[in-house]
Amino acid sequence: MADTHAPTPRFRPAAGTRGLGPGSAQAPARFPVRRIDALCLTVGLVLVGSGLAHLLVFAVEGGPWTGPVSWRKPVTFGLSFGVTLVATAWVTSYLRVGPRLRAALLGVFAADCVVEVGGITLQAWRGVPSHLDMETPFDTAVSLTLAVGGGVLVALLGVFAVASFRHRPTGPAGVPLAVRSGFAVLLVGLASGAVMIARGVVLTRTGHQEAAYHSTAPLKPLHAVSLHAVLVLPAMALLLSRTSWSERTRWRAVALATGCYGAAVVGAGVWAALTW
Repeated sequence: MADTHAPTPRFRPAAGTRGLGPGSAQAPARFPVRRIDALCLTVGLVLVGSGLAHLLVFAVEGGPWTGPVSWRKPVTFGLSFGVTLVATAWVTSYLRVGPRLRAALLGVFAADCVVEVGGITLQAWRGVPSHLDMETPFDTAVSLTLAVGGGVLVALLGVFAVASFRHRPTGPAGVPLAVRSGFAVLLVGLASGAVMIARGVVLTRTGHQEAAYHSTAPLKPLHAVSLHAVLVLPAMALLLSRTSWSERTRWRAVALATGCYGAAVVGAGVWAALTW
């Protein structure tokens, strides 16, 4: 996850923005104002709102917070997918990706997030598990749709991750390192999610339905910790760009934060291995 490039003395804006000439003052990055970005921001806020609304439902209706059937799932998935969608739209503005390709990928990503949260929320209101439920043809269709949607998410975010390493991302000192590190850690979170789904499906198909629901527990901390690095690290780098610290100091601070985040991910991975 380390960025071998030394900090650059000038800001290099994302595609579609006006650049700063040599010697110009460094300007803070802003959320790009494009249709696809506005769409992702709107959809992301709606998903976050859905998660918060179901937190109120839980407060009124009560019931278990944990387990395969609980209000926790529409709450956490709504918040997580909403934040991840907004973060991805923002962070990818620093990637050297064609605007049409980026818009197409983000459009599919936004639609997939809606499908994932929608399916999970629907099953919560029906009082049945959203994942690994093969009891009825409808439940099977929902579970398989969510599994396929998860695969689409992995593919889309994988494309963005590869793009971040093929060409150095733009942005103030520390931002390229944060973007690359965030995507690298995000891939760990996506991989852990794929493993959870795969193992659960195998157990379900072999008649171990209850075991399938509990099989995902060891990997959940790793999945949760690594999923939002793509927001935390770039956001920190951008906040540091507004300080009076030198570029080298800011780059070192981002590198230190990346190392700490990586240590947390490794710790969660070790715990998953020991409790698997």
